[in-house]
Formats: sequence, C-alpha cells, structure tokens
Amino acid sequence: MILQALAGYYDRLSAGSGIAQEGFQSKDIPFVIVLDDGGNFIDLWDTREGEGKKKKARAFIVPRESKRSGTNAWKIANLLWDNPGYVLGVPFGDDKALKQHQSFMDLLHSTFPQPTDVGITSVIAYLSRMNFSKISTHPLWDEMVEAKGNLSFKLVKDTCLVCERPTVITLLTLNATLEEGDGILQTCMITGEQDVPACLHASIKGVYNTNSTGANIVSFNLSAFESYGKTQGFNAPIGRKSEFRYTTALNALLKNPLRRFQVGDASTVFWAEKDNKLEEVFLELFAEPAKDKASKDSSSLASDQDHRDLLALIRSPQSAASPELDPNTRFYVLGLAPNAARIAVRFWYAAKVGEVADNIALHFDDTAIIHSSIFRKTLSIKELLKATAPSTSKHPYGDPEKILPNMAGDLMKAVLAGTPYPHTLLALAVGRCRAEQSKKDSRTGKQMENVPYARVAIIKAVLVRQSRFFNTQEKEIGMSLDTSNTNIGYRLGRLFAVLEKVQEEASPGLNATIRDRFYGSASGTPVVAFSHLMKLKNHHLAKIENKGRAINLERLIGEIVDGINDFPSHLDLHDQGRFAVGYYHQRQNFFTKNEQ
Repeated sequence: MILQALAGYYDRLSAGSGIAQEGFQSKDIPFVIVLDDGGNFIDLWDTREGEGKKKKARAFIVPRESKRSGTNAWKIANLLWDNPGYVLGVPFGDDKALKQHQSFMDLLHSTFPQPTDVGITSVIAYLSRMNFSKISTHPLWDEMVEAKGNLSFKLVKDTCLVCERPTVITLLTLNATLEEGDGILQTCMITGEQDVPACLHASIKGVYNTNSTGANIVSFNLSAFESYGKTQGFNAPIGRKSEFRYTTALNALLKNPLRRFQVGDASTVFWAEKDNKLEEVFLELFAEPAKDKASKDSSSLASDQDHRDLLALIRSPQSAASPELDPNTRFYVLGLAPNAARIAVRFWYAAKVGEVADNIALHFDDTAIIHSSIFRKTLSIKELLKATAPSTSKHPYGDPEKILPNMAGDLMKAVLAGTPYPHTLLALAVGRCRAEQSKKDSRTGKQMENVPYARVAIIKAVLVRQSRFFNTQEKEIGMSLDTSNTNIGYRLGRLFAVLEKVQEEASPGLNATIRDRFYGSASGTPVVAFSHLMKLKNHHLAKIENKGRAINLERLIGEIVDGINDFPSHLDLHDQGRFAVGYYHQRQNFFTKNEQ
C-alpha cells in the first residue's frame, strides 16, 4: 500500500513538471566545469547560493545515481557527474583516484561508443587530454576539492548541463528501454504487471539520523534475510519501473520542505492522490511554529482561525463541488525513522481527506484549553511531545532530544485516526509536573509554571478522549475553570492553586512558593501535604494587608473544600492528571479579568 501510494504520487508529479523522468533524478551539483565546443576549459561555475556553511547548491536533472558499496565501489561511477575523484582523478597521482577516474571514462565510452552530440564529444575530449592545469589554478579549485561535492559539465553556449541536453536525454532514454529486456520477467508487487525485478533499490535520502548516502526501505543485504535461494531485491520482486517511481517520489517528498516535517525521530511526509487544500495547511497545522509566530501577533492568531475555517470547509459535504476541496480524495501520511542500515516505517496512515480533517479538528478540540495570548491556539505535535520530556536550561519547555522514540509515532497515529491517545503520554506529562521545579521563561524572563500550557493540554486531551471512548462516569474536563466539577483530583488541584495564591499575596516577590516544595506530594498523597498546608494558610491569610481580599480568598477555599470530609491518602494517575488541570484552570482564572 505504501509503495503503491508513492508510485501514484510520482505519476501525479510527472503529469506536471519538476520531477525527473525514468532513468534520471534531481541532484545538487555545487560545481560545474564550463567547456567550449572543442573541449577547452573556460570556467568553473559555483552554483551555490547563500553565505558560509549555509550555502545551498542548485539542483539539476542528472542520470540516475549508481549504487556503490564495498571494496569494489571504485568500479562504479555515475554518468556525466560525480565527485572530483571520479571526474578528474583528484588528488592527482593517487592510485585510488586514478582507478575511479578510469571507471568514469569507461562508463562514458561504453554509453557513447560513437558520440555525435557536441556536448558529449566536448567532455570526452577534455578528459582524454588529462590536462587539468587551468582548472587546478582556478580560485575555486581548493574549495571544490575540500568540499568533495558533485561535479558536472556544461557548454559555455548552453543554459543546461551536458546531461540535460535534449539529444543526450533522448539517447539515454532509448538505452534504458533497450536494457529492459536483459532480465527475467516477473509479476511486480506494486502494479501486478510483468516487469524485470530491480535487484537493488535506489537509496532514500533525507531521513533524519540516517547515513548521508541514504538507506533503503526494501533491502535484503544478508543471507539470513533471503529465502528460496533468491538474493537481494528478488526476494520481493518490484519491477524496475515501479522501483524508480516510488523511490523518486519519496526522495522528492523528503527534499520538499512543504511536504515534510519532523515528529520526534520520525521524518514525516504527506501527500494526496490529487491536488487538495489540505496539503497546503497540513504542515502549518502540525509542524513547529516559526519563532515569530510564537510571539503575541495578531496575524498569527488570525492564521490559526483560518486553518480551523478551512478544516470546517473540507469537512462540509458541499465542498465536493470543488476538486481542491473534495473530501473523498485519499490522503497519506508516512513517518520514517532510522534503523541500522535500513529505514523503519514508524507510522502509516491513509484515509479520505474528509476523515483526516474530522480527526484533526477533533484533536484541536480535545487539546484546546485556556491559555495566555502569547501562545498559538493550536499546538504542534512537537510542542506536545516536548511537554513530556525533561527540561533543560536551553529548552525550558522540554528537550526535543529526550522525547521517547516511539511516542511520536503513537501520538501521530492517534491524532490522524481519532483513537485514544497513548496512555504513556498521561504518565509522562503528570510525572514532569511533579518533577519539574519552576524555571525562567527564556522569552519573557518570568518564572514558568510547572504545569505549562502544552503539558496541561496533553493531559486534558488524554483524559477527555479516554472518557469519551470508554464511557466513564467522570465529568468531561472543559477548556476553562469549572466550579461544578466535583472530582476530588480536580478540586484539590484548584485548592492547591488558591493556597499558593494566598502565599504569594502574603509574601510578594518570593523566589519559591509551596508549588516547588509540595506539588508532588499534594498531587500524589494529599493527606500528607494538605494537612500541613491548610494550617499554613491561616498564617498567610493573617499577613495579607487587604482584609477584604483575605476574606474573599478564605471564602473561595471554603467553597472548594465544601463536602470534602477527609483528604484522600493517594490519587491514582487519572486523578493526578485532573489535579494538574484543576490547578492550571484556577491559576489561569486568577489572571483572567472578570467581566460583568
């Protein structure tokens, strides 16, 4: 299913433009040797843009990369492009470099035994002379050799590379067609049609934390993985055409910043079977927000609202009149993670756009909770995951490197499928609330809550969805303070927030409050903590100069504890989560202006 969907995406892209046809691929080529028609060196072109280490090379359509590994890798060269070792035999005089260069030349001669294209004859003439004195004195020479980047050729009169010349493309396409008959036909597992199986599949590049040379989804590189005497790719016969289509499509997705984002350790790509508006907003809905969008910005808040309106439009049956809003279009999300020499599928989701939009909207409803206006209305997956990870001085809201590996995939699957969130999320978030001490927010310089927005949002979402799916008798937690909620955990959380507020008003400017000393015990074993805190609050109330304020706070405490005869000896995990939400709701209520 995954490979079929990727092959279909290639067909969709190939109907337009910007993707390589069969036998070719898009490749970054930082340096290009410029020649005249006679094969004389003219210039060395630096295609990179930007400054310093952020320089980005321009991408060109080149013949498909040859897969090489092992001790005999030097025998395998790429056609009309490669690194300086293969193209020029750099460093000069090195035996390995000479062998690589000879492999490059052998491939040129075998592919073009009687060249007629002026670009090919120019390249062969230049390389055959073995006179590289002009290029070796070029100002960019040292940088090119040190970078070991890809190198190709172009004629001074052309705007394209030699390998992009129409006559060269036509000849290479014809050669590929003739080579199709050099194997035994088998049924392709993707299309069901007869084709020559691909022995080795092209590398997939761009998956986070994999080798820079790429890795494979389909791979049988050891005899232990093989069966019935079939080696390598013949264990899972995928035709050469289908192999090219799915690998090219996946590499294009991983290279496109508008079609990929990172979810924990999973490099996540998404696409639709045809053009759909959901593709345009999916990234902004789930990816990490830009730094300028995390600030108090009216345009940022408006953008959030637009996304919700668009989701509502996609979910509407009337939207079927517009092809770009068709709710029946298939939508795909694929999460890939490194696994030794291969790529592991962390999660895979395929459904209609209407279903995806419904589940995304449900996720936003479940995580919605009252918060400060400096934060976005919708939290990214990464922000939610960071809330479950330990914080550091550099990452006060949670270190992304410490997110549990499988948690990202499990959360993403729950969001897309509309199923209950992983129960581990609740345990992690509640654990961080109990373990974290107050820190300063690097953006505002103020003390942070140990129950911050993202952390309490995921706690609330887990509890709400569990209540909905398993029909528990507990009242569903709302977005803001609910004084009618009688759950013991929720009420004790509110009580703890009021007791902290009493202390803050009694002793303004405290560096640490009862939250830092007693939050863990108050949420876990209330009878131990609150027996002491209720006595302590009398001392704090007596210190408040505004007696009217003191009376109001004492009245609020009385309303919360009304009906609580004894503090429980302990709270289970779910009630500890409700404790955190109640505490957060009550704290937010203190900072919300009462409107008549």
